[in-house]
Amino acid sequence: MALKNSPRFQMDFSSVQEKLRRQFSGLDPNDPSLWPALPRGLLFVAVCAAVCAGLWFAWLKTVDEELVAAQQEEQRLREDYRKKLVQAVNLDALKKQLEQVQQYVSQLEKQLPSKAEMDALLSDINQAGLGRSLQFELFRPGQVSVKEYYAELPITVKVTGRYHDVGLFAADIANLSRIVTLNNLALTPVRDRDGVLTLECTAKTFRYLDQEEIEMQQKSAATKPGAQK
Repeated sequence: MALKNSPRFQMDFSSVQEKLRRQFSGLDPNDPSLWPALPRGLLFVAVCAAVCAGLWFAWLKTVDEELVAAQQEEQRLREDYRKKLVQAVNLDALKKQLEQVQQYVSQLEKQLPSKAEMDALLSDINQAGLGRSLQFELFRPGQVSVKEYYAELPITVKVTGRYHDVGLFAADIANLSRIVTLNNLALTPVRDRDGVLTLECTAKTFRYLDQEEIEMQQKSAATKPGAQK
């Protein structure tokens, strides 16, 4: 302890402090290459630390973004797994529903006549009116409208008869084995004839497309602007 408190030790310590102070005084910030060794070394260490810190945080940011993306992907996969699990659990029920839908569609398809059966259907509509003692004033098939999977035939109908018979005629049309709809119905009383009405409507029936018509529809769809190639 006596040595440390000696005047010589205090003088050496003061000398060291003075040397250090001199190295950090009068430094030119525009030319660090002229700085003494100690300030230059400390600056080098500080720059290296700043660069390392910047690279570290930049790497952490990239890793954080990847982590967020991975968490989102995990959530999406979990949701997808839950949906598929529910579908797997309900697979038998879904198969039964599919069979029921296919049977229903098959029944509806059977109600659509083919091109060759259209004449017979038109005759059935005509006979439905004659069977109810209605007088046909107009029965005119219109232009066939070809859709994507079926063709639609409108028929302009104008019949005259008693109110009860007109109602039964509409019921008979609804009960035909083929699909026929009555549209744009208009009932008007016949002058000077009590209980006699005139029914004007458009009967629409539908049929299958034959193979030639299907091919024409496919070609037409392929040549439309914007069609996928």
